[in-house]
Amino acid sequence: MIKLISLLTVSVLFLCGTGYVKSQSQTVQKTGTKRENQISYFFFKIYKDSSGLEKISLVERKTVQGKMKSIPFFNADEVKHGDLLVTLTDSRGKEIIRQNIEDPLNPELESFGDKMERHKLKLNESEFSIRFPYSEEIKSVKIEKITDSTKQLLFTQNF
Repeated sequence: MIKLISLLTVSVLFLCGTGYVKSQSQTVQKTGTKRENQISYFFFKIYKDSSGLEKISLVERKTVQGKMKSIPFFNADEVKHGDLLVTLTDSRGKEIIRQNIEDPLNPELESFGDKMERHKLKLNESEFSIRFPYSEEIKSVKIEKITDSTKQLLFTQNF
């Protein structure tokens, strides 16, 4: 008898709790059109053409609900030869976000055998992405490659 009462109590609590969860998820869906607490993603493809020049194309833009736990901090001292510098600007050209992407055509991989070793790969094409807090102010993206003494413009697009 005690087992039957316990089973009924647990069942009632479970069913009531499930209804509460459903009502919360419906509330979230209704308020999901707000533009705060969103993350934007840009997905790119980089490749070398037949003459050896690097080309970049924007594959997809995506904005999803969420809040970034940490925002990437750009440090000019950490930029290395071959890295990509991604700059997002507003309609007047004012920089909003700047991120460094390690060279996607020459990634460094680690292998473990008798000892840990690093190997640098040379690829003809690759994909990379950036993510950042959504902002309606972002109207263009520019990607430059860091060389020994200058920056080489590889990609620019206005939205």
